[in-house]
Parts: sequence; C-alpha cells; structure tokens
Amino acid sequence: MKTQALAILFVVLTAGCQTTTPNYDARFGDAVRDAKRKMTIDPEAGKKNTDTAIGMDGRASRQTVIRYQDSFKEPPPAVNVINIGGAIGSGR
Repeated sequence: MKTQALAILFVVLTAGCQTTTPNYDARFGDAVRDAKRKMTIDPEAGKKNTDTAIGMDGRASRQTVIRYQDSFKEPPPAVNVINIGGAIGSGR
C-alpha cells in the first residue's frame, strides 16, 4: 500500500515536467538554421539586391504601409469571451 502511494505521488509530482509543445519543439530553430545554410551557399546574397521594392505593386504597397501606420493610432478592440461550462464549438 505504501509503495503504491509513493508511486502515485511520484507520478503526480513529475507530471509537470512533461513538455506540452512537442510540435513546436520539434521545429524550434529551423528558420535560423535555414538562414545560415543560405548564407553559407551565397554570403553576398543580401548585398546583391539593395532595392527591396522591385516587383511590388505600387498601390498595394502604399495601402499596406497606410494600414500598418493606422494600426498604431488606436488599440485593437477588446474581445469578451465567456465560455463557462460549455464547449468551444457547437456540437449540433
């Protein structure tokens, strides 16, 4: 009985040590490794094309910048989410 209680206590205490993000952890650092590989292949790649606006549509670029600047004028609206005792989606 005492051994079972100790085993249960051990399981409960170590439950917090498990990782909860295995999908994120599996790909952690991929962007940095990819950038390093690209710089190894062609270290001068960033210096070749200094005009980053080549190929961009002027109107779309302008609207993007305006929308970006307007996003700082007022905070985003607060969203009230009350979900007490119910499922996230309706199962009907």
